[in-house]
Amino acid sequence: MALTAVKGFNDILPDESGRWQHIEQMARRVFELNGFAEIRVPVLEKTELFSRSIGDATDIVEKEMYTFTDKGENSVTLRPEGTAGVMRAFIEHKLYAADPVAKLYYLGPMFRYERPQKGRYRQFHQIGAEITGVHDPLADAQVLNMLTAFFREIGLTEPTLQINSLGCPECRPAYRTALRNFLDERMALLCDDCKRRSATNPLRTLDCKVPGCVEATAGAPSVLDHLCSSCDDHFSSVRRYLDLSATPYSINARMVRGLDYYTRTTFEMVTGLLGAQSAVAAGGRYDGLISQLGGPAIPGIGFAMGLERVALLLGSQNFSSCPDLFIATMGVGERDVAFRLMDGLLKSGIRVEMDYEGKSLKSQMRRADKLKSRYSVVIGENEVASGRATFKRMADGAQADTALTVAEIRACVMKSEQ
Repeated sequence: MALTAVKGFNDILPDESGRWQHIEQMARRVFELNGFAEIRVPVLEKTELFSRSIGDATDIVEKEMYTFTDKGENSVTLRPEGTAGVMRAFIEHKLYAADPVAKLYYLGPMFRYERPQKGRYRQFHQIGAEITGVHDPLADAQVLNMLTAFFREIGLTEPTLQINSLGCPECRPAYRTALRNFLDERMALLCDDCKRRSATNPLRTLDCKVPGCVEATAGAPSVLDHLCSSCDDHFSSVRRYLDLSATPYSINARMVRGLDYYTRTTFEMVTGLLGAQSAVAAGGRYDGLISQLGGPAIPGIGFAMGLERVALLLGSQNFSSCPDLFIATMGVGERDVAFRLMDGLLKSGIRVEMDYEGKSLKSQMRRADKLKSRYSVVIGENEVASGRATFKRMADGAQADTALTVAEIRACVMKSEQ
């Protein structure tokens, strides 16, 4: 029987990993420019962390988590999202003691037992960022500007920013009641999931993609009409800061988040290029989460983006690095010279490839083309005897004479890059 990957778990092959590295490198660059530092947390946490933070009535906790009992009879879960684990570490290590204002980012695999679909797998990967300790809407705007800058820097204009406010514990109960009353009158039109959600988490019905539910909730009350004065002022300030920084956005009053810890500002980066699942990045403010997990009453805001989905948006662009130089040899006798030269160039930071199998010169040059090497040098008896060889630019065949030394060949490569 052939061994294959577990359903919903995806291999990232070398021709794809260049795009992933490009996304990760650009995220690090943009986030660190904004003052964020990386934090790395375990992929396995106590199940209680997610049930307390995400909410028992969410789809993730009810039916999508990879949860099991370990040998110590402890219920543990492969992390379904990143914020809860980052906040657990923030509290456990008392990062707030030195400064409650922390800017953290993370990247790595997450796990959910949901139906695999385009750009979504049971093991998927996210990059996320969090700011703690700031109530001011200026922090919301910085997070949104940073996320917008990331997509701009990787060359994507299609994902657009949508924002909303979910209110706070003071004003949301009245909205939930209004929404539940609205849903009660349309219960027969809702899918089974939304019938259940209408009692436990009615806001989630607005996020349902079933056509009948979309139609049934089309005239649902708007959360923006139920905000208290404080939440309304906060949302107005977020919009004002975005306008000041010329960040394009639209308001989506139907946007809700699937996690219970969100309050006030919520947002998504959406695209029409990936089917019904349009969000490639999403997040919001979670002012009560840290205290809910046993920490001090410190606010926070953050987001996560899916690497698989961002990579799909980049399409077939090839970000894999290519050799700077391919060294070909005319015979077995020149291989020692080529190997010594390759070793020295690698140590000096030049990426070099050479033939390993003693193939013909024609085959070697075909491999140089296949690897998309930028330059080549051919070493034969004459080149070894004279200590000089021809340095060739593969793109147009331009040639230059060079000494067979690490310093001179490196200089040729570096000069050609200028």
